[in-house]
Amino acid sequence: MTNINYKMKKYTFLFCLSILSFLSQAQLRFGGLGRTQAAASTPELNYATPQEYEIAEITVSGSKFYDGNSMITLSGLRVGDKIKVPGDAISSAIKKLMDQGILEEVEVSATKMEGDKIWLNISLKERPRLFKLEYSGIRKGEQETLSDKIKTYKGKIITATVKKNIELAIKKHYQEKGFLNVGIKIAERTDSTRGNNATMKVFIKKGDKVKISKIVFGGVSEMKLSTLRRKLKGTKEKKFWRIFTPSKYVPKKFEEDKAKLLEYYNKKGYRDAQILSDSVIKDGESMVKIIFKIEEGKQYHYRNIYWEGNYIYSDSVLTELLGVKKGDIYNTEDLEKRLNGKPQEDVSSAYMDNGYLFYQCEPVETAVVGDSIDITFRITEGKQATINKVIVNGNTKTSDHVVMREIRTLPGQKFSKSAIIRTVRELSTIGYFNPEKITPNPIPKADGTVDIEYNVEEKPSDQIELSGGWGGYIGFVGTLGVTFNNFSAKNIGNLSSWKPLPSGDGQKLSVRFQANGVAYQNYSLSFTEPWLGGKKPNSFSVTLSRNISYPYKIQQYNYLSNPYGSSAYGYGYGYGYGYGLGTTTSNLTTAQQDSATNAQNNAHFNSTSLSFSLGKRLKWPDDYFSLSNSLSFSLIDIAGLGQSYYGYPPGKSVSIAFVTNLSRNSIDNPTFPRYGSSFSLTASLTPPYSLLGGKIDGGLIEYHKWMFDASWFTAITSKLVFHMRTHMGFLGSYNPNKPISVFERFDVGGSGMVTGYTIASRDIIGLRGYKDRVLGSQGTVPNGGVAYNKFVMELRYPVSLNPSATIFLLTFAEGGNNFANYQEYNPFKLYKSAGFGARIFMPAFGMIGIDYGWAFDKINGQTDFGRQAFTFSIGQQIR
Repeated sequence: MTNINYKMKKYTFLFCLSILSFLSQAQLRFGGLGRTQAAASTPELNYATPQEYEIAEITVSGSKFYDGNSMITLSGLRVGDKIKVPGDAISSAIKKLMDQGILEEVEVSATKMEGDKIWLNISLKERPRLFKLEYSGIRKGEQETLSDKIKTYKGKIITATVKKNIELAIKKHYQEKGFLNVGIKIAERTDSTRGNNATMKVFIKKGDKVKISKIVFGGVSEMKLSTLRRKLKGTKEKKFWRIFTPSKYVPKKFEEDKAKLLEYYNKKGYRDAQILSDSVIKDGESMVKIIFKIEEGKQYHYRNIYWEGNYIYSDSVLTELLGVKKGDIYNTEDLEKRLNGKPQEDVSSAYMDNGYLFYQCEPVETAVVGDSIDITFRITEGKQATINKVIVNGNTKTSDHVVMREIRTLPGQKFSKSAIIRTVRELSTIGYFNPEKITPNPIPKADGTVDIEYNVEEKPSDQIELSGGWGGYIGFVGTLGVTFNNFSAKNIGNLSSWKPLPSGDGQKLSVRFQANGVAYQNYSLSFTEPWLGGKKPNSFSVTLSRNISYPYKIQQYNYLSNPYGSSAYGYGYGYGYGYGLGTTTSNLTTAQQDSATNAQNNAHFNSTSLSFSLGKRLKWPDDYFSLSNSLSFSLIDIAGLGQSYYGYPPGKSVSIAFVTNLSRNSIDNPTFPRYGSSFSLTASLTPPYSLLGGKIDGGLIEYHKWMFDASWFTAITSKLVFHMRTHMGFLGSYNPNKPISVFERFDVGGSGMVTGYTIASRDIIGLRGYKDRVLGSQGTVPNGGVAYNKFVMELRYPVSLNPSATIFLLTFAEGGNNFANYQEYNPFKLYKSAGFGARIFMPAFGMIGIDYGWAFDKINGQTDFGRQAFTFSIGQQIR
């Protein structure tokens, strides 16, 4: 019996030619015929003289999951084709089938041969698909992490390449964690109950993490070794005190650190510095020693600076913009920033802010003499480009006109780099788009114009406040609030736009309700239109609020008995609960007791406020300034609380105040600013009734109030940000013979959150490390302060800048104080604290903060000296 046996299990590119050569000359063995007759009738196969046969039939065997006819089609063999045996046709058919990557073995046999006809059978062994990966030797959490990393391989046909790729992916994962000696074995198990599927069993032996015992530098004379070691951010020596930057050896980080090392040398003027060799030597079972051999070279300095090709600006102007002087250290990174760095502070801005989009500047070292370098800047100015059209992509919710009114690059204007950057800042500030994903794309045209495309990504901007908390004296307080930051009033009548409310026009609608049963309730409603009339950035706001509180009922709900017995004055300074809430009733008749109880139950502190505000963006001194003016009306009703309740007079009091605010804000990002500053000066003025003959004791509230707030941000590194701010407030009287109003005073301490039934007439200023309002109404200034100041320094570091959950950590040091009168005022007398905290910004809830602070100073007369370690806050705290 003579057969053709072509069998291919594994082949690679390096052996492809030899295998094909073998297959083309393989013997054909035929079966199914009698031995004698077969020997007599079968012609002998001679490799030197192949014979031609016509294919009479092709069959397929061993195919369980693939269609046999499809396999025949893929092989390229056809019934009726004439092929030479031995020859290339059979070997080519096998190669085509194996190239599909779905078969493990292919064997072509001649089952019958008569005359010049031949019957062929293609025998297949199919490869299984990867159904599941099972791990052993690692924890469950690690298994889930690995499954997520290599989930793309599931469902693929198992080949040697797939196995190798899975092995490499697992090794890479553990090597990045410092397990350089990880061992991996893979076993395959076919599951007959799942068709042509197989489970891959992965055996992992992690071994110990490889740590760095020592880092040695050779050839270093100009740099401190400690400085060089600090520059290796991800490659550290093992030290007992090292916690946050472990000393595991990770090849990828090691390569990155070598590049950082050379960057540092280049910054210091050593442009020829190079790492001649770096050796990683085994130092024990799980330790390595790293040895660097460095050639530092010379430290270079600038000598002569030349300009070529500049016609618009003179050499002297460009040199002044560059800011490099003869003798300065030659720093290529710094040079790039001076050429193409911060807007309006680099050379490129001088050209690109004047329309020269096609400007180019190439620095060329024209001479190197000793340790000095002559550098020539070759400039191509090109033509001025005019903006043709502006395109916005990605605003799926916000209307086009809302986006376009914030854009500073308008058709017909000259191209401006600074205007593009300013537009990105404005689009970030309105809060509707992910600030990390706003990307401008200038598209130059052949006619010398340019289209500017802004790509944005919508983020959730509406916020909901649903919370419950303990509000000190008033007990449990529930809060429900909703803020729609991208509201559309004009679409209220369009029911199809309610999702859940009409949106897209950039208006702000806020509704808030806070309550402790019937004892304390607060309602507020506000609406803001940032572009009144739609043509100019003139904002209009209206706010209505209502505050209802029954302090004695709050006392009943939260305190079952008077802890001070039958004190005729109730609770004193230490708790800030006011006076007159408790009365001695033991000597009263029942009717008198009922009357006293009714009087106490009806004792209240209610207020209603309405304010209207108009704001305007200014163009002078620059276009970061804005001015707003508002008129507010407040009616405060106090009854049954005694003359000394926080110093407030009983009866109804009316406040009519004109409030003006001048501010400047150049902060780049409202959620996590990296650079920029803001300041705000606010004056609140009531009519001077006492100077006009009016009686302020008759219910008219009179005061003038001045508030100053300033913040400053600067990036120390690409992520680490330094933040400093100052806050001051002063309350005064027009008539020196009249006392300063007890309304509108300051309370200082704690988180700065507004809680309690006196919020209608106080400014609450936080001071971490101390109890809430401990320096105000509940502390050393029982009736609130008439002046305060506060100073804050912070270092901030982002953990996540994802718009769905922006998280950053911070450390802080701050100090502040509150003063009952101006005779005591001393801006240098501060209650100081320091600590650390975190902020989480979620679009649905706003900014959530928690801080841990150490108070350095005691407040006598207070429990725990007024100190409180943890403070919790919700919302962007202004002060």
